[in-house]
Order: sequence, then C-alpha cells, then structure tokens
Amino acid sequence: MTDQASTAATAAPVTDAEIFAGHEGGKLSVAATRPISDPRDLSIAYTPGVAKVSRAIAEDAAQAKRYTWADRLVVVVSDGTAVLGLGDIGASASLPVMEGKSVLFKTFGGLDSIPLVLDTTDVDEIVETLVRLRPSFGAVNLEDVSAPRCFELEDKLKAALDCPVMHDDQHGTAIVTLAALRGANLVLDRAIADQRVVISGAGAAGVACAKILQEAGVGDVTVLDSRGIIHSGREGLNPIKQQLAATTNKSGLTGGLEAAMKGADVFLGLSSATIDPELLGSMADGPIVFALSNPDPEVHPVDAARYAAIVATGRSDFPNQINNVLAFPGVFRGALDAGARAITENMKLAAADAIVAVATDDLGPDRIVPSPLDPRVAPEVAAAVAKAAVADGVTD
Repeated sequence: MTDQASTAATAAPVTDAEIFAGHEGGKLSVAATRPISDPRDLSIAYTPGVAKVSRAIAEDAAQAKRYTWADRLVVVVSDGTAVLGLGDIGASASLPVMEGKSVLFKTFGGLDSIPLVLDTTDVDEIVETLVRLRPSFGAVNLEDVSAPRCFELEDKLKAALDCPVMHDDQHGTAIVTLAALRGANLVLDRAIADQRVVISGAGAAGVACAKILQEAGVGDVTVLDSRGIIHSGREGLNPIKQQLAATTNKSGLTGGLEAAMKGADVFLGLSSATIDPELLGSMADGPIVFALSNPDPEVHPVDAARYAAIVATGRSDFPNQINNVLAFPGVFRGALDAGARAITENMKLAAADAIVAVATDDLGPDRIVPSPLDPRVAPEVAAAVAKAAVADGVTD
C-alpha cells in the first residue's frame, strides 16, 4: 500500500458531528465579482448603469456571453431518483449531493455551478423546464437520475439544447474507468485490444462503460444484469439492453457471473451485488479488478489482491480510487472554454487519455490514475477536451 493510501486508511474516521457541521446552512453561497462600496459602484453594478448592458444584450443576444455569467454557469440537475447508493430519495434529500457537486466544479474546474433539483420524474417535464431556463446557464450536468430514464432524458436534452449536456453517472464514470484501465495496462504492459472485460451492472454507469471501452478498442465486453449475461438470445430486454446485446459478448456466452468470469482479463463492478472472491481465481492470470460499488465494493480489495495484479475501488481509503472528480470538472471546463455545443465521444476519449497522462511519470500497481486532489488533472483534461471539440467541429 502506498504511503498516501496507508495514511488515508489509518486516519481517524470522520464523525457524524463533523459531517453535519460541514453541511449546516448548505455548502454554497453567491459572491460578488466586484465590490460595491460607494454610490458610483452602485450606479455601475445596478441602476442606472445596468440598463445599458441590458439594452446591448437586447440588441445583440451574443453579448450575454460577455456581460453575464450564464455562458460559464453549469447547472447540476437531478430528480433524486438514484442518489448515491440511497436510491429514490426525492428532490429535497438529493440537494446536499448536488450542492457538493457544485462545490467540486468550483474547486477543481474553476466553474460556477448551481444545483437544480426538480420535483418531477417526468422526462418531458424536466426537458421543458430546462429549455425554458436555457438563457440562465451554459451547460447541464445530469446527476443521480435512475436508469433507463436517464438515457432518454440525456438524449432529449441533447436534441433540445444548444449547449453541453452530460450525465456524469454515465460518462464521468466511463471516462475515469477507461483512464484507469489504460493506466493498469501500462503498468502491466498489456494491450486493451487483447482483453475481455466483464461488467457487472447494466445501469447508467455499466452501459456507458461498455460503450466507451468499445470505442477505445477493447477486445470484448461481457455485461451482466441481475438476470445474468446480456446476450442476443435473451428475452425481455429493454431497448438499451438490446443494443448492448447486439454489440457486446462476441464470445456468445450465456448464464451468470461464473460463466462470464472464466478466462476474463478484467472485472468491472458497477452494481451493489457482492461476489465470491474465489470467482476471481477463474479469470486469466493476474487479472485487473475494479470493484467500484460504494461504500461496499463487490469484493474487498484485500481478498481481490490474492488473485489480481491490480485492484481499484471507488473509495478514498484504498489505493487506485476511481473517482469521477478526475473527469467532470475538466470536461465541462474544456467544453465551455472551446465554446462547444455538445460533448462528443472523442472529447470523452481525450479526457481519459489526459487523466492517465498526468500519472504516467509515476505509474505503479498502487497508482494507475492520479489522485483526485492532483491540481494538474482538471487543466490537462480541459485542454485535451477543448482541442477535441475543435477537431470535431462542435464549437462556435
């Protein structure tokens, strides 16, 4: 275990009192960008000066990008239906999570962000709400929306809005997972094209990870839901799983996790289900194990390490934390810096490459991605994403 991981693992646990004190009154506030200390300041910031700016925007809407914060503002949007591991807890209970996300946008990406929790689970109502609010923001980060509704919601918002839209539970997870797999393969001198990846979980994150791994050239992907391996001969698949069945499982496997794991090179856990550590023994020699369920990984890292060459989790108290904060601040910063109208697949792939590049000089079995606190990550990701946006022709 690295010194950093050892310190994290042995540090005194955070108490409930500390947690609630850290959230009291919320975690966000609005700060003025310029002081108002005399009548002159007041006349510039508000009436009568502000009228000149409003008239200028009325005559040329493009001036809003220069004279308001909307073009750089990210809204973190949730309906509270799939919050962390808590499930459908509703809009109000989800707000602390969305506030936290906004804090991370500011801390790591330098972007202003506000949470919007909506008291509806109707996809069309959410779309209509955001369309009407469009003049007030520059990008949409969808958060903690249950599957399969999250796929429909993201697709409809992309079609309706002329700004970047990304469901972080899908694509943030996928970007960092790909970065981690690239890092692990660099350490082990393995090629992604030679690997078969088993993904346990066919929700938002599982579907997105399957797609980005295929885009990156992985040899094969086997995806499982609660009923077993998703394959083309299985009945009762929803449209999303039908698409997975058509593009994954080249080996034609059927059955459950035991069948999927035999001979596999990588295990990616994205469900709350626990697995028998001995199943890892049926995988290829020295497999890669990403057990990302939080707070309880699908298999404990100590047990996984008996079989695996590299183990990663979603937790900060073990080595190799796969954390979305490595991706989303830089992705949105890069998209907004470039004036992008959308976030493309190439922008996501560029983000993954940038993340692992930051860690390249210090890669090892206990360091396949940078620390989420590494200040180099977001700027490097933003630059790579902006460059990809220009190359893809989605910028203004």
